[in-house]
This record gives sequence, structure tokens and C-alpha cells, in this order.
Amino acid sequence: MPAPTTEIEPIEKLSLKKLSQKSVKRALDLFTPVHGQFPPPDLEAKKIRLSHKMKVAYGGVEPVSQPPRQPDRSNEQTGPSNALTLPGPEGSKSVQKGVTENALVVGPTLQPKGLNNIGPSGKSTTIIPATGSSSYQRNLSTAALMERIPSRWPRPEWHAPWKNYRVIQGHLGWVRSVAFDPSNEWFCTGSADRTIKIWDVATGVLKLTLTGHIEQVRGLAVSNRHTYMFSAGDDKQVKCWDLEQNKVIRSYHGHLSGVYCLALHPTLDVLLTGGRDSVCRVWDIRTKMQIFALTGHENTVCSVFTRPTDPQVVTGSHDTTIKFWDLRYGRTMATLTHHKKSVRAMTLHPKENAFASASADNIKKFSLPKGEFCHNMLSQQKTIINAMAVNEDGVMVTGGDNGSIWFWDWKSGHSFQQSETIVQPGSLESEAGIYAACYDQTGTRLVTCEADKTIKMWKEDENATPETHPINFKPPKEIRRF
Repeated sequence: MPAPTTEIEPIEKLSLKKLSQKSVKRALDLFTPVHGQFPPPDLEAKKIRLSHKMKVAYGGVEPVSQPPRQPDRSNEQTGPSNALTLPGPEGSKSVQKGVTENALVVGPTLQPKGLNNIGPSGKSTTIIPATGSSSYQRNLSTAALMERIPSRWPRPEWHAPWKNYRVIQGHLGWVRSVAFDPSNEWFCTGSADRTIKIWDVATGVLKLTLTGHIEQVRGLAVSNRHTYMFSAGDDKQVKCWDLEQNKVIRSYHGHLSGVYCLALHPTLDVLLTGGRDSVCRVWDIRTKMQIFALTGHENTVCSVFTRPTDPQVVTGSHDTTIKFWDLRYGRTMATLTHHKKSVRAMTLHPKENAFASASADNIKKFSLPKGEFCHNMLSQQKTIINAMAVNEDGVMVTGGDNGSIWFWDWKSGHSFQQSETIVQPGSLESEAGIYAACYDQTGTRLVTCEADKTIKMWKEDENATPETHPINFKPPKEIRRF
């Protein structure tokens, strides 16, 4: 005969807040003698607290003992003096006599304006009598009397503010990617209207429109070794364009979903693409073969850059990590987990062995080749950052989803200019978003691609000087190591 089944009462699931409130209540039940009333104030504890505060504030003052004076019978005062004594005029002899003065010298102070006719016209020494013995030791925690240590944070260099000098219209959709020609004569942009347009740098005139993608173009790169341009899009396609014939000569098949970023190796004939299938794929440019599939990320690979030395490939992902890859074996060399949000943009400094990565929580700077964390940028843009770039002068720019474009000093992390992009007439305010940014080969002109279907070109203000635009910099009080 089977045993009778007893129904188990379901356990009520409580939130963390309710559990913590329960725990606090139990602690009160255990340790509080009278519920609902505050305990009476402890006078002894208050006295100890006040004496500690006084010692911290005035403990650094050095006591000075003065020799006893000869008592004067005619004007005799007995007992210690606790009054504040100021020097009188030179002929005045009516200082308290017959008193052993144990005084504290605070230091030279300027006389107030109301006492101009009293005492000599110079510096006076304020004497504060002390009631205790002279066995004080200098308390170095007193902020007013400590020697101020200068901040070790590097002071930012002065950079001229940047201004928008040209707005280019022509695309019929969001402009998602940009790349400059190595000769610095033209640049190309990819858009959500599925076209790639080539523009003249000097005049901003449209030179050519290339069609072939069937979804928006998310990544562009121009080779400095061949007459090739590479494009990647949401249609899973990676294309190689011959710029002498202006047509597609190769396609690289293998991505299982949209391709979000693209980079060319500086010294090898290798192409790297990252996409929504969480894989960074390494392609041989000539044979169209996939050399490696760099797997390890748990979410979309949305940013990638390459270097000639190890780590030759660095990827950032929506899984909040940054990975360094060994290109010889196709394996992970290191994983950086400093960010708390998706790493949507990264940039490599053209001169230093360092790079910066941008996320919605912070912009962080890392050293290479080991990937050691240097510091956070000193301000938070507080938006999703889609694009960032840095030039040789140490001016870094970041563009956000809300249309904010911030310029930073690379060395110190100080944001010296914070501006908002202006949407073209007829666009919604919500279309003020920046999706890509790139400096030209000289680093003197900046191109931003935006959600209002425009391309904006920026340059430094020639009329700005350190006097007209001073640096408003406050070094951080503490250096965060994460």
C-alpha cells in the first residue's frame, strides 16, 4: 500500500529588499532593549568625539614656552592667563605681568584694517595661550597646516576647440561608416541606403556612388598596399572593390549574420571582420579563404583594430569584454573585463603603444602589449558611444547616440570641449546621433557620420588662443584603479 503523500507547502519567494528588511528587524529584536525609541544620548561619547575633533583641528599647532617674567608689585595679577594677547604699540608696557605664559605661536598674519593705528605696520605674531603642557607632537593630519602636495596627475595640454565647417548631404539613410584614402584626397562613406559614396576631401563634392550591398553598409576600409577598398554590411557580405575598375572583384562568404566592423592588417594581406555571430573572422585577401574564426566572445563583435606586432588583433564586444588574439594560432592571448557595458568603439593611438575603449559606463585607456589599465577619462559622456578616433596631437573625439561630440586630451583624460551636433532642417531631434568618426591622414580634419543622413567635417578654430579658451582643469582627488 503506497504511503500517503503529504503536500509540501510552497515557499514564498521574497525579493532581496524584503529579505534585508527582515534581517534588520531581527537584529533590532535581538539587540534593542526598547523598541520604537531612540537611545538616550551618551554624554561621555559626545565629550570624547568633541575632544578628538579639537585635537585633529588644532593638534598641529606647536606649543612655545616663554620664560617667566619678574613680577611687578605695583600692577600684580595672579593666576594663569587664558586671553588672546596681541602686540600693542612700541611704548606700551601694560602687557600682563607676573604670569607664566605658555603660548602657542600660530604664525605670521597680516593685521586687519581696523588695527592700522595699533602696533607696527608689518607682520604680527598672533599668540594663543595654551592650557596644556608643551609635550605635543606635530599632528600631520591637520589640513590647514600641512604642506600641500601637488597632484601627480598630468596637466592637460592646450588644444584649440574644434568647429564644424562643412555639412555634406547626399545619402538617403543613416551614415554608418567612413574611411579615408591613404593619399588623403578622398574619403568614402557607407550608409543605410545600401550605397557607398566617395567624396572629395577638399571640396566635399560627390565623386562616385557604388552599389552592390543589399543591406546597410556597416564597415569600410581602404588598403594602403593595393588599390582595393573593403566593405561589410548587415547582409552578411564582405566585399573587395577594385578602385581602378570601380567594381566588386571578390566576396568573402562565411559570416552567419550581419557584419558590424572591419579592419585591415597594416603589414599582411589579411582582412578582419567581426559581426553579430560573435566571431571575428580572418580572411586571406587574395584567395578569399577564411584563415581563422576567432571564437570566444559571447555576443556581437562590434569593434576591431589591428597592429603590426602582438597583440595583432584586438576585438571589443557586446559581452563587455575586450580580447587580444594571437594571429599565429588563432587563440586568445588575454581578456580585459574592465567595462560593465558593451564595448562599441575602440581606437589605437597612432604613436603610443596604447589604445582607448568606449562604453556607456566609461572611456578607458589601456597600455599595450600587456593591456594594463591606465585610467578612466575624467568625465562621463553618459550615453552610448558609437565612434571614437584619436590623432597624433593627442586629441581624441567620441561621438554618442544622443548627438554629443566630446573632445579629449589623450594624456590627462580631460574633456576640453563638449558640443552637440545640430540636425539638418526637417529631421527629428532624436536623429542627432553619431555613428562613425575618422580623422584624415594629417589629423587636422575630422569627419563624422550621423543619423540625420549628413556627413559633417570639423577643423580646429584658427582664432582660438589659450587666453580666449583657457583650460578649466581640476585634477581628480583619487585615481580609480578599475
